[in-house]
Amino acid sequence: MDHEEGIRLRKRALKPIETKREKIHKLGAEEEEEICWCEKEINNEEEPLSPSARLFHEPNFNVHIIAIMGCVTRINPDVIKPRLFHTLLNHPRFSSLLVVDEKNGGKMKWVRTEVDLDKHVIVPDVNHADMESPDHFVEDYIFELSKTSMDKSRPPWDLHLLNVKTSQSEAVGIFRVHHSLGDGTSLISLLLACTHQVSDPEALPTIPMKKEKQDSRKGEFGGFWGWLFRFWLVLQFVWNTIVDVFMFMATAVFLKDSNSPLKGPPGIEHNPRRFVFRTVSLDDMKFIKNAMNMTVNDVALGMTQAGLSRYLNRRYGENKKDEEGSTQKKNNIPNKIRLRSTLLVNIRPSAGIQSLADMMEKKKGSEAKWGNWIGYILLPFTIGLKDDPLDYIRKAKSTIDRKKNSFEAIYTFFIAEIVLKLFGIKVASALSHRIISHTTMCFSNLVGPLEEIGFYGHQIAYLAPSSYGQPHALMINFQSYVNKMTIVLSVDEDTIPDPHQLCDDIVESLRLIKDALLHN
Repeated sequence: MDHEEGIRLRKRALKPIETKREKIHKLGAEEEEEICWCEKEINNEEEPLSPSARLFHEPNFNVHIIAIMGCVTRINPDVIKPRLFHTLLNHPRFSSLLVVDEKNGGKMKWVRTEVDLDKHVIVPDVNHADMESPDHFVEDYIFELSKTSMDKSRPPWDLHLLNVKTSQSEAVGIFRVHHSLGDGTSLISLLLACTHQVSDPEALPTIPMKKEKQDSRKGEFGGFWGWLFRFWLVLQFVWNTIVDVFMFMATAVFLKDSNSPLKGPPGIEHNPRRFVFRTVSLDDMKFIKNAMNMTVNDVALGMTQAGLSRYLNRRYGENKKDEEGSTQKKNNIPNKIRLRSTLLVNIRPSAGIQSLADMMEKKKGSEAKWGNWIGYILLPFTIGLKDDPLDYIRKAKSTIDRKKNSFEAIYTFFIAEIVLKLFGIKVASALSHRIISHTTMCFSNLVGPLEEIGFYGHQIAYLAPSSYGQPHALMINFQSYVNKMTIVLSVDEDTIPDPHQLCDDIVESLRLIKDALLHN
């Protein structure tokens, strides 16, 4: 089936937006989130927005997700467009408009529509002769893109194809999606479900699944002592959850992070963002992981804490440059600095990219579900100069292990839902904004494919996801891909004028941690 024939079929399957339906589906928050797309009629033209999706359309939460894809070869738009039509557009969200139902109290809903791919797949005319640096050109292009919002007259996503040879790729694709379409992890999973292994074009990528670690101490006890041990674990979960929920409420009311060179001022969510990234060896991170009996996520958090400490020490040192001896080696960081990251966690388990691929192929029995069930985790960062670089990793593992023994994300999700139901979207938006703006940054670590993949026949060199529109001056994302890890920074340049230096500090911290292990 060619592209034109596909459009004709879709026109017959979908009714115009102006079509009036006699009955609008009325779903509760839980019910509308639990929709399994494969069980819905594909031509169902209207769908109410979930509470979380409505939140991302508030003026202070107009968040867009960016996925930068470097390609090994030049990108052919004529190959991309027909493949998008038969995959991504089969997902109802990517072929629906956001419509405000004025007759029904201004409620928002998704309405299926025809999609003109020429308006979604953007191929700018690039003048290579006037280009001083291809890397800076791509960086500036994304910076200018972050100044804009989605056109409300069409589904809120687009794909920009830049046939510009950079230091890491022959071409760059920039996939931009409004956050109301889904959470970041689900959207990246959907993107990966559109790819296939280079070595086997019929096979989807292999994404490692999280394995629940059994407590090594559990088998040491039996009978009464085993029961006592399990009771102690339950108490740990209860106590940790109580403390975390209390800190969540305190942050909503009064508890703010320390003012630092990384913390942005009020209104930061409206500023454009500079996106910079570096690629490091995933094998180096796994070496540290295995040597210290921890996870890659522990290593990512530890090297981030070390990099932020190096950067802040330099920035505070610049403020003290008139004082004698204020150098990078001297500790210029204030005592007991409070710096936390907000993690927005989708507490709904992911069905995996196979289910998403089946859904896009309209296969019956797909288990793919969609929607944001967002909980909050407030992750404290250890900031300060350490004599032993490994201390950053040890502290990161301790912090993450502590957070694993808590139901913080679940309870904060329910708190947000209760606020939404009792006081409405405006109050819920204000609460979420207050929580995030009282912290310093956002941090995430996404697991990517184990093998080389191709996006509709275009081999991927790297993946670099991030976002803009959040009330933070700094967002740090880690994205693994085969044997590489890409560190992506989204920054407000008024707050962080030297993001490349910050990125270098994180990379240098990885080297110092690895060297410390080798010399132990």
